[in-house]
Amino acid sequence: MTCSIRAGATRATRLAMFAGAVAITASGTLWAQADAGVKIDPTVFNMYLESRIQKPAEQATAEEVVQVRDELTDIYLLSEDSRAEALREDPRIKAQIELQTRAMLAQAVAADFIASNAATDEEMRALYEEQIQLAPASEFKARHILVETQSEAQALVTELDGGADFAELASANSTGPSASSGGDLGWFPPDRMVPEFSTAVQALDNGEFTETPVQTQFGWHVILREDSREAAPPPYDSVVDVLKQEVEGQKLRDYMANLRKIAPE
Repeated sequence: MTCSIRAGATRATRLAMFAGAVAITASGTLWAQADAGVKIDPTVFNMYLESRIQKPAEQATAEEVVQVRDELTDIYLLSEDSRAEALREDPRIKAQIELQTRAMLAQAVAADFIASNAATDEEMRALYEEQIQLAPASEFKARHILVETQSEAQALVTELDGGADFAELASANSTGPSASSGGDLGWFPPDRMVPEFSTAVQALDNGEFTETPVQTQFGWHVILREDSREAAPPPYDSVVDVLKQEVEGQKLRDYMANLRKIAPE
């Protein structure tokens, strides 16, 4: 019991000592109270704190501040140990430091470039119209029966020719995940399926099934095209975030391509 009381008292004392670390300064940052002779820059502390708790520093609890302060203190103590000076000259350590530094700088430069070259509404709408033109004009509703061999598939075609129900045959014979729903694949654009399957669906009329089984990487298919319709493009507002990423990503790729061209040999 005595040990438990001491542990509780120690924790309470530590939290009281570092309660001030949760206070927000006029600049909006949290100041870490360093111990063990370690002085931690407030900006460094807040960056590490936010990376650990995955939220703004000002939202950190007293417990989180104490835990992160202790972790960062250990990092500082080890990195300032006499052994660190010798290890700093190790080729692999030097390479790791170089790589991490360059990676962080590269990320910062890329972020700054994108912030200075943000996608405009005109650019996003132009890309939207371009993608609409490239999108499939139709969507299809189909069912299929997937089996392992051509002979199995051909036997199912024979049963369908004799008037068997497609959904019932799919439920009883298909090895695909849609078997439980009678082979129903719902609505889909052609490019969502593998090429052999899409080609077969597009060649059918509504209500027709493939008299010749279709082979894909998954096995042998008997396909029933149930319906088709004109594909409606998604509203601009629903894809604006994706368009923004694509436009800005292309700008960065173009910038990188130019950097490669002018880079010294």
